[in-house]
Amino acid sequence: MLRKLLHIILFLFCFKGFSQYRFEGQVAENIMGQTVYLSIIEDYRKLSRIYLEQIIKKTETDSLGNFRFEGDNLALENRIYRIHIDECSDETQDSNHFFGRCENSRSILFIANNGDTVTFPTSFADEVLCEITATNVKADAFLQIDVLKEEMAFDFNDFRSEANRKLNSKKWFVALQDFGQTLDEPLAELYIFDFLSDKRNETYAYYLKDLAKSDYYTGLGERLHSKYPNASFTTLYQSEIETDLQLATQTIGSISKWTWILGGLLALSLLFNLFLLTKQKVNREKLKNGAVEKLTSQEQKIVDEILKDKTNKEIASDLFISVSTVKTHINNLYKKLNVSSRDEIKQIF
Repeated sequence: MLRKLLHIILFLFCFKGFSQYRFEGQVAENIMGQTVYLSIIEDYRKLSRIYLEQIIKKTETDSLGNFRFEGDNLALENRIYRIHIDECSDETQDSNHFFGRCENSRSILFIANNGDTVTFPTSFADEVLCEITATNVKADAFLQIDVLKEEMAFDFNDFRSEANRKLNSKKWFVALQDFGQTLDEPLAELYIFDFLSDKRNETYAYYLKDLAKSDYYTGLGERLHSKYPNASFTTLYQSEIETDLQLATQTIGSISKWTWILGGLLALSLLFNLFLLTKQKVNREKLKNGAVEKLTSQEQKIVDEILKDKTNKEIASDLFISVSTVKTHINNLYKKLNVSSRDEIKQIF
């Protein structure tokens, strides 16, 4: 009986030991002694900066610049965590620092759960919070996604044209969403979704169009509900998709409506212009026929010569009359046709 009890105690002790987390790292010499904070982020719309309500622990670096967070009070499922180092002194903590916009803070996002060990080593040039080694293979997913986002930014900045923006939006939506699915972690896909659907980004307009025609967003909702059914970010995502889908449908409906209206106006304009051209042609024919009826046969011959751009001397030679007779006929044409130049005669005929 005693041996059985010892086995149970040993089992519980081992289970507790295996369920503990440890997040640790080392900072550069120039920032030793600073405060390091651990935060949990349940609202993916609050990934971009530090919020005070997200902080769950803090610690100080030791004499060698090491820091560590450990315990067994985190979620058993994966969650998004942030570690940030606050380099602001008490004297410089102004309103910007309070609202999480401190330029002297360094941070890193990662994925972990209650049983993970995550290490943040210093990298080249004593850079901190730039690399991750972890027992959780999903831990550095955000760092991998950030590499793609940087490539996307270069593509968008090469040519700041509307055509380039549309082309790159389509290309990178597919690339980022496909990459997110290969990571097999809905939290990583949420990170991508937060970026692509951010109203402050150039991708937002394309996101609304993509949302109305792509089944990717429904699939992401299903993956979130399957893996994190009770998480607040799953509920937030589903609510946001429903709202945005209504907005996208209304936007497309509005665009379609205006397309029909503008198309109708264009058709009316074309018909009206065709009517004017036809009417103008008919009036010109009437004017021409009426003018011909007023002319003698000799005057009609003079008109034919004028239409051939003949000079008075050339007309006289062709019709075997004198130049003065030609001038007389032309003056009579001016009076009968109520014009004052050869060009006006040409316009009538």
